[in-house]
Amino acid sequence: MSKQESLNDIEKLRVDKARKLRELGRNPYPSRANRSHSNQEAISLFENEEKNGADAKAVTAELVGRIRSLRSMGKVVFAHIEDASGSIQLFIRANDIGAEELKIFKENFDLGDFVMAKGEVFRTKTGEVSLNTTKISMLAKAITPLPAAKDEEIDGEIVRHAAISDPETRFRQRYADLAVNSNVRDVFITRSKIVKSLRNFLDEHDFLEVETPVLQPIYGGAAARPFTTHHNQLKQELFLRISFELYLKRLLVGNFEKVYEIGRDFRNEGVDRTHNPEFTMLEFYWAYADYEQLMEFTEEMLSSVAKEVSGGTKIEFQGNQIDLGNSWPRIELTEGIAEFAEIELEEHGDAKSLIKAMQAKGIDADPKASRGKLIDDLVGGFLEPRFIQPTFIFNYPKEISPLAKKVPDQPHLTERFEGFIGGFEICNAFTELNDPEDQRERFTELGRGEQLQNEDSHPLDEDYLRAMKYGMPPNAGFGMGIDRLTMLFTDQASIREVILFPHLRKKD
Repeated sequence: MSKQESLNDIEKLRVDKARKLRELGRNPYPSRANRSHSNQEAISLFENEEKNGADAKAVTAELVGRIRSLRSMGKVVFAHIEDASGSIQLFIRANDIGAEELKIFKENFDLGDFVMAKGEVFRTKTGEVSLNTTKISMLAKAITPLPAAKDEEIDGEIVRHAAISDPETRFRQRYADLAVNSNVRDVFITRSKIVKSLRNFLDEHDFLEVETPVLQPIYGGAAARPFTTHHNQLKQELFLRISFELYLKRLLVGNFEKVYEIGRDFRNEGVDRTHNPEFTMLEFYWAYADYEQLMEFTEEMLSSVAKEVSGGTKIEFQGNQIDLGNSWPRIELTEGIAEFAEIELEEHGDAKSLIKAMQAKGIDADPKASRGKLIDDLVGGFLEPRFIQPTFIFNYPKEISPLAKKVPDQPHLTERFEGFIGGFEICNAFTELNDPEDQRERFTELGRGEQLQNEDSHPLDEDYLRAMKYGMPPNAGFGMGIDRLTMLFTDQASIREVILFPHLRKKD
């Protein structure tokens, strides 16, 4: 089957139009575009001149954009073109561009085409700021028509209903989704603002942005399954990183005191509304700080981001107003589980005992799980969904915190906290373990349990231990998912809505 035969009737017709333009000496895909203003700049400039009354100067502009509407009325065509700033109406008249040019436009230009238009900005009799077009040319002929959006007037406002509403189609064809749904573009504009705001905040607090390896000979820094790959030249198995942590902490050994990285992590695990196999993380490490300082710093940082991105500390998420301007409540993990799951963890020092206690309460418990994994399940089932307003859960068991320092008077617990907002985890942080012997023991303990609970295991990283032996200053580390933070700030229930190209199963 040829490429032409694989096209539908509309696409074949549009291919013919592109050919006709070439025959007329008009390249349907020229190399360059002339542009004097964005659409919004042209409108604003005209409106400012309007205010000058009799002293107003004519506003001439060359504009570009995608054709979003077409309405032909004999010798006049009304069209709207849209660029990143917004849309503007084109007033295309035979008297201004010539009868032959208007004929070429009407016969060969379609919705979805990118065009360049030149003319003078004016206001029509109906009051719409428009471009009185004297020249129009093709910039890119659209062969496949975009799904048409439906505009409806509700309470005096034009509401555009999504042209692509099926989530599967939207995620597989994100390019089309973005092209027709401006609210989707707004989500990713907000995401970019969030990242920029986080960078600004950390830079202003003297943190240094760095980059660490994505391909690592030993994965670590989190409890997760890695993706593996092979380096042909080195004849070496490598892993896509699951965390930046162990490399960033090496930099503290090298006398950097405040470092951060924003980048991709990869975990070979399940997909759900808050998890994607590749995701964007912020991690930072702060020498001479502890987890209590980090709690205060987290409150300050997210309050600052909210003000910069949303204009205030209050955001709406799934019908709830969340305030990021207040101090977050702090709940000790054992107390939280005692209150909400009605289980006293101190009375159940091993997995077998805890499983019996959970089963007695009617709670599902994996008989092969470690005690730490069971506790993590209790947090996820009984604490996490309750905390819509920002909340810290702190002092996690040592079994699930192999890189965190012990609480001085409670060695079975660690100085670790997780922050919850909107009913899910938003960040994870702790006072970092900097004793190389203690760290080796933790790695060894987890190694022994690898067959029991694979995702809880941390490979023994001798080079990281070697770095620690040179002396690592006391420090605190922090990790936060950018995707989940964007979900909160854009009121999206699924992580797929805030990742441009989320991972999907093969269509077949």
